[in-house]
Amino acid sequence: MLRISSAVASHPGLRREENEDSYSTRDDLALFMVADGMGGHAAGEIASRLAVDTIVAFINDTRDADINRTWPFPYDHTLSLDGNRLKAAFRLANRRLGSAVDANDTLRGMATTAAAVLFSQGNPPGQGGRGAPTVAHVGDSRVYRWRDGSLSQITQDHSWVSEQVRAGVMTEKDARRHPWRNVVTRALSGGTDPEVDTVELAPVRGERFQLCSDGLSGVVPHETIARILGQQESLEKICDRLIAAANDGGGPDNITVLVIQIDAP
Repeated sequence: MLRISSAVASHPGLRREENEDSYSTRDDLALFMVADGMGGHAAGEIASRLAVDTIVAFINDTRDADINRTWPFPYDHTLSLDGNRLKAAFRLANRRLGSAVDANDTLRGMATTAAAVLFSQGNPPGQGGRGAPTVAHVGDSRVYRWRDGSLSQITQDHSWVSEQVRAGVMTEKDARRHPWRNVVTRALSGGTDPEVDTVELAPVRGERFQLCSDGLSGVVPHETIARILGQQESLEKICDRLIAAANDGGGPDNITVLVIQIDAP
């Protein structure tokens, strides 16, 4: 089993008065996540916080779960137990947003992206390590993996510009400047149960994971993220440097970055 450590930082950016991002670093659950709220004013913040709280609560409630339990959604046997936990948690969060809008019409139109990394359960907290990570996401909040000096993007953005890039009709550079760059094609919004993308990974000692909202990934180039993530500094300092890089790039949106380090026992 491996030990994990983490740090997180969040900043409203230079052009926003409010910070609608939310995050969670639950070491006891080995769950780490970032959510980027949309909807303006307080609604975006409410959406991201409701999503994070709902996902954390479900992961906590299912920490001793098995495939024989009664699941709120059909169990997907192509996924691991953790994959099913995350998929169900995201869909429950989507429904909770719908319930909140039904109860308060002023919240209509709120939504949030979300990205999470859940490490398989090891021994009780303080008595051992953790196992393989499972990544889940909806929207354009991202998860990266830095390993041996190389940075790879684990998630694929659910956004209009990213679909154009994947189709080969737009470059990454053009996508970063496009006026529709903030248009997501998938989010937690209270509507139909969303499709939740999941991927299971094999952990390697010394690698780092980064979760972030698009206030970072939409501004800071891939090469700069890789360079900062690879620096031999504290995780807290690395988070601060990534926030500073986004603000140096104009800070047009809220910025949240969460960095996870994997080490041997």
